[in-house]
This record gives sequence, structure tokens and C-alpha cells, in this order.
Amino acid sequence: MSNINGASRYQRDKVRVAIIGVGNCASAFVQGVHHYRDADPAERVPGLMHADLGGYHVRDIEFTCAFDVNLTKVGKDLGEAIWAEPNNTIKFTDVPAQIGATVYRGMTHDGIGKYAAEKITKAPGETADIVQILRDTHTDVVVSYLPVGSEQATKWYVEQILEAGCAFVNCIPVFIAREDYWIKRFEKAGLPVIGDDIKSQVGATIVHRNLARLFHDRGVKMLRTSQLNVGGNMDFYNMLERERLESKKISKTNAVTSIMGHELPADDVYIGPSDYVPWLTDRKWAHIRLEGQAFGDVPLTIEAKLEVWDSPNSAGIVIDAVRLCKLALNHGVAGQLDGPSSYLMKSPHNQRVDEEARLLTEEFIREHAGLPGTEPTGTPAPDSTISQN
Repeated sequence: MSNINGASRYQRDKVRVAIIGVGNCASAFVQGVHHYRDADPAERVPGLMHADLGGYHVRDIEFTCAFDVNLTKVGKDLGEAIWAEPNNTIKFTDVPAQIGATVYRGMTHDGIGKYAAEKITKAPGETADIVQILRDTHTDVVVSYLPVGSEQATKWYVEQILEAGCAFVNCIPVFIAREDYWIKRFEKAGLPVIGDDIKSQVGATIVHRNLARLFHDRGVKMLRTSQLNVGGNMDFYNMLERERLESKKISKTNAVTSIMGHELPADDVYIGPSDYVPWLTDRKWAHIRLEGQAFGDVPLTIEAKLEVWDSPNSAGIVIDAVRLCKLALNHGVAGQLDGPSSYLMKSPHNQRVDEEARLLTEEFIREHAGLPGTEPTGTPAPDSTISQN
């Protein structure tokens, strides 16, 4: 399969992004692109790791289309749909009501759990032609924000993405980028993938990981640990259905235990969502506890509480992930992007200490950054005249 989308967009020097699931995370991502349009790459900008990443500024991200099943969102422009119920994240910037990206009727499969079904009315009509829409909009990168537990829906969408010739950023705990089968599929298609399960900017997972690593590096043996999370958004409401949590708990647990240096009995580790508190809206409270054995075999305990707006916390990572995929498309790098996946995701193919993963990501950017004033080397698409959205 030839990647005409990446080649076409390389000519225009933009990062063309489609979104699956127009929830709070999509809202924060879209807001962020507008909020940071004028960020100065020469300055340290609060909230961004990279104002400019490999030659792509935040303002070079363009939204092409989106897919959802909720009646409140389907048929609207993305700039309007991000404010539709049941979304309840913070509004931190204004977004034009018309940004030129339509929300199309997506595929449901197992995307709506029994609790989510109480709050979501499915839009009527057939599933849109996902492949054709992605091709027609010359989308480079597709970002998945499907609900936790959407195993069948995720794999169905991945097939459409591969057929359309797009890169993929998998923000949810359905294992794609970490699995050899899917890595080979993306390699064969000549397309990059980053995943799985977004590791927020400063979220419970990365804080817990670094505390666990601190124990290891400073000679303290961890004996037991827990991470309890509560929130008031649809993600937490959906996760009241415990049957949908298997992959989520595996993802969050492995993200922490993989860098401890030793294994813990299953009964001595609990990491996962705990409950839904409606008045928290899109805020999340994470309660983290680590118990260890220090010098002289004396006990050592750390307790931490993290309070964050959940969705903006993830958007600060996705805003880099899509640009990393674009760099890979430009240079014909296919399959799982190893350093970026390790740094940005909870369940990558290869778990690494965060600092090592960060250095690998920065090396990837240096190796694949566009050079000002040079011509692209990609093959132009058959029709490189694309209407502006």
C-alpha cells in the first residue's frame, strides 16, 4: 500500500489530523491547537514540550474530520461539537464554531457500554465511509479517543485507517502498537503508529512511575503500592462497568511495575480507576501510596495526591504525537515509533525509563526534522491540489 496521504501533505507542510471520539480529550486537543497558535518556539511555553517539533509548529496542525456516534455531535462541525453534552472539560480558549471539519457518523461495535448508554443517544443513519472520508480529506494522522473497553471498535477502525493510508495515534488501552501482529501490519502498509494508552503530561502514571523508580535508584525495596483514581467525566462513568477495565488495569499496572526492578505479588499492587464523582466533572484526583523497605530494614512510606484536569493533561502529549507521526510519514518510517511510544504511552512495545525514552524521542526529532529551505523528497500525490478547510 502506498502512502499518498503523507506524501501529499508533506507538500503543503501541514499536519492533517482526524479524530475518532469527540469527547473531552478531543475538546482539549482542539482548544490547545488554537490556544498555542502564536506560541514562540524560542521561549519556554507553559503547557508545551515543543512549540515547534521538527519544523512543525502547533499551528501547522489542521483538523480534517471526526467520527462519533452521539446524536449531540454527529453532523456538526468539530468546532461546535466539542462543546456538546456530555462533554464537561474546562474551556480554556475560544474555538471558531466552524473550523471546516465535519463530525461523521462512526461505527459503534462495543464502543458504548451499559453505563454510557444511559447518557448517549446514537445518531440515526448508516456508518459513514471512513476510508473514503480519510482519503478525500487527505488526512495524515488519525487519533483514537474511543472509550475504554472498545476492543472490537478499535480493531475495526484500525483496519479502515490502514486501508486509507494514515498514521495512527492510539490513546486508549486497546493493545495495537505494542502487539507484533499490528506492528507488522503497519510496517507492511508503510505507515507509522504510536501507542498504546496515552501517558498524560503530568498524570498519575508518570508520577507513580517516577516515585517507583526513585525507590529503585535509591536502594529502597518497594513492598506494596496503590493508585486510586476518581473523576467525574464520561471516561470514569464508562469505567463503572468493571468488565470493560481489563486492558486499562493491565496498562496502568504494567506502566508502573515495569520499571521497579523487581516483581511484586499481585495482591500487593492495585492501580486503576476507583469511582465516579459527578461534581468533579473533568477533574481527576489520584491518590498514590508506596510502601518500602529502606536502610536498616526500616519502613518508608510516600503518599501523594494529584489533582488535574484530566483531558488537557492528555492533550499536551497528543499535540506532540501527531507531529512525530508526520515526521515519520515524511521520511518513510513505518511501524511502531519506538522512542515516542515509550515516552508518550503507558503500554508501548518496549517499556523504558522515562528519561531514556525522552532522549530517544528527541533523537528521533533531530534525525527527521525538516530543514528550512529544502524541498520535500516525498512523491507528490496524484492530486496535490487540496481545498483549504
